[in-house]
Amino acid sequence: CVSAAALMHLLKKQRDAVGLTLFNQTIQVQTSAKTNALHHQLLMNELYRVLSKNQLEQTTSAAKCLHQIADTIHKRSLVIIFSDMLDSMDSNELFLALQHLKHSKHEVVLFHVHDKTKELDFNFENRPYKFVDMETGEELKLQPNQVKDIYVQKMKERTATIKLKCAQYKIDFVEANINDGFQAILMSYLVKRNKMI
Repeated sequence: CVSAAALMHLLKKQRDAVGLTLFNQTIQVQTSAKTNALHHQLLMNELYRVLSKNQLEQTTSAAKCLHQIADTIHKRSLVIIFSDMLDSMDSNELFLALQHLKHSKHEVVLFHVHDKTKELDFNFENRPYKFVDMETGEELKLQPNQVKDIYVQKMKERTATIKLKCAQYKIDFVEANINDGFQAILMSYLVKRNKMI
């Protein structure tokens, strides 16, 4: 939310029109792109509401919602997505949705949001844990060392596949480790983007 707010602020400074779409299983909020201050405040309020709500146990359907977004944005736009891309183990669904955005001639940037230490490297002490799925509430009891090697391998393979598909579709892929803070995440992307222009 903070990274999205910072990017919206930068775009507003450039007098670019900005819109916002928030989704879980369905699109919850979708605004048109506008430049006025009242609209900008509305977008900031929506992000603040999401940040302060911190609601768990909501499943996500990114692929379905990205298809809907691609169908509703008519002018060529810069589409910035913040997602962990984990809502579907069938990654082809997500890739088709990303491809749909690209076929609509939008420039697409994917900020791959994750907690590197826990979600990718699976760094936990070797003691019993109860893991709870934040979207479904499903619980799993295990010792991390029982699954760490295979888990880390599968996550590396999935991330590599997402990076490869993004490269094929000419989608900017940005690692967004939540532990780095929004400044570091955005700075590395903006410096790279500035060099490309």
